[in-house]
Parts: sequence; C-alpha cells; structure tokens
Amino acid sequence: MSGQVHYTVADGVGSVVFDRPEARNAMTWGMYDALAEICGRIAADRSLRVVTFRGAGGEAFVAGTDIEQFREFKTGGDGLAYEEIIDARIGALESLPVPTIAVVEGFAIGGGLAIAAACDFRIATPATRFGIPIARTLGNTLSIANTARVLAHFGPGRAKRMLMLAELLTAQEARDCGFLTEVAEPQDLEARLAILVSKLSANAPVTMRVQKESMNRIVHAGLPHGDDLVAECYGSRDFKIGVEAFLTKQKPVWTGE
Repeated sequence: MSGQVHYTVADGVGSVVFDRPEARNAMTWGMYDALAEICGRIAADRSLRVVTFRGAGGEAFVAGTDIEQFREFKTGGDGLAYEEIIDARIGALESLPVPTIAVVEGFAIGGGLAIAAACDFRIATPATRFGIPIARTLGNTLSIANTARVLAHFGPGRAKRMLMLAELLTAQEARDCGFLTEVAEPQDLEARLAILVSKLSANAPVTMRVQKESMNRIVHAGLPHGDDLVAECYGSRDFKIGVEAFLTKQKPVWTGE
C-alpha cells in the first residue's frame, strides 16, 4: 500500500502532512509508524513553538484506518493489539509538549477524528464532516481512551449520535460544541491558520506545556479497563461481516453474534 507522512520545519513551526489522497489519506500501518517516529522528533525538539497536522489533497483530513488491513484479523486478540497500537500513536500525539493544530478539510472519520481530537486546536472549512460510523460500517469499537476523548470533546449526546446512530456532524455543530476553534472559508483558511499559529508562537511555552499536560491527565484519570469490550467486538462474527461488506461495497447484514 502507498502512503506517507511528511514532516517539515520552518521558523519554529512544524508541519505534518498525511499523504495518501487517492484513499482519502486512510492510514496504513506504515503511516502510523511514521507518525510515531515524527512525534518522537517533535517531542525532542525544544526549538518548536507550534506543529500543524493536515491531510493532502483537500478531500479529507484522514478517513480512518485502511479497512483492507482488517482482513488479516482472526480473533478479538488481533483487535486488542490494534487498539493498543492506536492508543500509543494517538497518545504520543496528544502528549506532545508543543501546541498542535489540526487543519481539517473534507472528512475526519474514525481514526482521523481521533487524530484531530488529540490535537489542541482544530480549524476547518464549512464542508468538513466529522464522525465514527462504525455501528453502520464495520461493527468494531473504540478503545476506552479514544471514547474518553470523544466524550470530552462532544459530550454524551453528540458522542452517541456518532457512535450509535453513526451520524456525521457538520463543521458548525463541531464549532458549536467547542471541538473546532474556528470555521473558515477555503480561501481564508491559510490566513486564519497563520493568525492562530502566530498567537500560539508568542505565548509562554512552559505555561502552555504544563497546562496542556494537566488537562490531559484530568481527561484520562482513572480510565476503566475496557479490553473485554474491545475483544468482544473484534472477535464477533459481525466485525468480519462488516469488513467484507465495506470492502465489497455491500450493505452489512448484522447477526448480533
């Protein structure tokens, strides 16, 4: 599978680009590994003031994990291993010691929503859509840590709409609940981003770093054990049905097993 994650730095501002536009930047295992390596470089670079994350092509930020890879899964244990890796990758992004901004155009779905949620700020265009439609498509589940992020950002009502009704939220809804810092027209996006980057670059780095970590600790304090829930979904017959239906562009017929 193709796909890269690029990282550049200019004038104290880092830029990460998820580059697989032919698949709406759906993440491969290699892209997740590249993200982990880049997060390590960012964490070690004290000269940075801000880092932006965005998808290539303009149609999507990240459209989740590439579903083809799920065909390899045989048991609930495979799902546990996958969610453990995703938690590590998203956790590394969330705990970066510098402010992070997700620049979202198009779709931020599934793992893409998790990546955006792990950033500190998000700016998007009006046509952007956010969601985790796994109840309609794959029949899998989020980890407890990612569920906590969704709840913290969207609240129980919107979280249930995304996770149980499989609805996509509009940019305006995401702005209304505080998930988005700003909604900007496509022609104004770069200018609005530059203003946000400038503001963050001028603030006290240590203050921002410790306040960010304080909030992260509060959100994730005392998270309950959830491996049994993850294993139940990934080990189900419905998950296998969902994956095959998604890849063959059919509507899944759920069995409840």
